[in-house]
Amino acid sequence: MNMMQTFGFGTQIRKSPYFDATVRWGATGFSVYNHMYIPRDFGDPEQNFWNLVNTAILCDVAVERQVEITGPDAARFTQMLTPRDLSRMAVGQCKYVLITNANGGILNDPIVLRLAEDHFWLSLADSDILLWAQGLAVHSGFDVTIREPDVSPLQLQGPHSMMIMRALFGDSIMNLRYFWLRELDLDGIPLVVSRTGWSSELGYELYLRDGSRGDELWEKIMTAGAPFGLQPGHTSTIRRIEAGMLSYHADMDAETNPFELGLGRLVDLDADTNFVGKAALTRIRDEGIRRKQVGLVIDGAPLTGPNTVFWNVTKNGQSIGKVTSAVYSMRLGQNIALSMISAELAVLGNEVEVMIDNQPRRASIVDRPFFDPKKSLATSAVAVA
Repeated sequence: MNMMQTFGFGTQIRKSPYFDATVRWGATGFSVYNHMYIPRDFGDPEQNFWNLVNTAILCDVAVERQVEITGPDAARFTQMLTPRDLSRMAVGQCKYVLITNANGGILNDPIVLRLAEDHFWLSLADSDILLWAQGLAVHSGFDVTIREPDVSPLQLQGPHSMMIMRALFGDSIMNLRYFWLRELDLDGIPLVVSRTGWSSELGYELYLRDGSRGDELWEKIMTAGAPFGLQPGHTSTIRRIEAGMLSYHADMDAETNPFELGLGRLVDLDADTNFVGKAALTRIRDEGIRRKQVGLVIDGAPLTGPNTVFWNVTKNGQSIGKVTSAVYSMRLGQNIALSMISAELAVLGNEVEVMIDNQPRRASIVDRPFFDPKKSLATSAVAVA
């Protein structure tokens, strides 16, 4: 059977440089993200979770497309996109930011990478920020060039990832700090390597700068990782909800503002910077929010998989919001969820009901993240042998 014909969204959906390798290594299901195939199934999602938290997994995340901003005004233009103050961002540093519209709504939550004084990448979540940035640039008066470069990330995540990186790059890679990057090559394969990832585990992202080398890069990493238990995998819904990590279109969208998500730390309204949405976010801060994201623990039998629709949340028979992301965590032995509800009811310990398949289940509001709240696993400098 021709495996290439098994997955058929059409020619308008792009394949990553790692697509053939992921199929060869057992990918059996794909979704679409930023108009590209992304592997979503390498078998049992629970085993994928345990591989991630106990050893390491390699994930094709080439769907995290890069918006490249260069030119004399690159720093000023990049600042215009986000309410986070980037004025002290060093070359070689990465930052998690929000991109907001004129109403203060969130359009994307990328990682910004600063490769040079006048060279930035936005490593995107699932929305068309390349078009937004190019549109803003047209009448901005800034001298910038904005394009999508030939860059395709992989994520190497899990407690053994540092040892695998050392096998690939030598001892010096062990000094790479959390949310910093280096430009490297692996046997002539050009890369940017950052100590980042969408797992809240120790991990790295390897940004391939030559798509023709994708299959070669995948195989080199898998070979180096074999002694450390490396497995092919996919981003873990279980782990990301445990960590309270947000998924665009699920936990936020253009109608969601940073304060509703508890992300006011990413909004620097008092800094001497100008950005799209500053007036709106100032007003929202001053007036207060009507909705707030909370964590929920949902009673009852273990959920059989992540939610595929927004579940209604009620209190005393009245709708107060929705569950945006939910899953059963085997490690915690609980059904855990992220939910957006009325702010006045977003009180720790408050009991609510969640409608699942037209049946109410009792739930309690809890702190989030649900596991490792200080992110000690991701920020640890200690390698696991």
